[in-house]
Amino acid sequence: MSIALLQKYLPENTLPFLKNWFGEFYIHIKITRNRNSKLGDYRKLPDKSHQITVNSTLPSELFFFVLTHELAHLIAFEKYGFRISSHGNEWKNTFREMLLESIGVYSQDLKPAILKFSKSPKANFMSSSELVKYFHFNDKNKNQNLIENIPPGSDFIYKKEKYRLVEKRKKNYLCRNLNTGKSYIFKPAVAVEKP
Repeated sequence: MSIALLQKYLPENTLPFLKNWFGEFYIHIKITRNRNSKLGDYRKLPDKSHQITVNSTLPSELFFFVLTHELAHLIAFEKYGFRISSHGNEWKNTFREMLLESIGVYSQDLKPAILKFSKSPKANFMSSSELVKYFHFNDKNKNQNLIENIPPGSDFIYKKEKYRLVEKRKKNYLCRNLNTGKSYIFKPAVAVEKP
């Protein structure tokens, strides 16, 4: 897929950044259907080319953010070698530089969250409650809430299963599945529904 064909998924003024980042690399971009398990991924192919997949259902700013994340993998691996950790310091520094370089692409109300995230990029944007709130709570679903906003002892629904929030543990939350009795740890920015 050519960079120009990506344009319908992207915010305005992103093509100059992508052309610069793509450089001379041969990259297969695949736009996929919605995947709950991941928003995108990167792979180096046996023929030495690269493959990046991104979910087609993402809002344009999140699509660009995910594409930047995956391109940071490619650039970090090419620069430092394939023995580096996938989300280690080399990737974090590369991703940070790319986010800061392209900060002007993002809307004014999203920029503070991107800047905060860029200070110490994480493997998953779900680790940033600001980004989760921006991308998941700009819609009109009033039945959703973040786990960090639910009081202990409250019940909630996550992926069609009913849970009870037991307690906060450092930064995360211990929750019990009410159907199975098993306990799970939830990140603070997980979006859940009221029962």
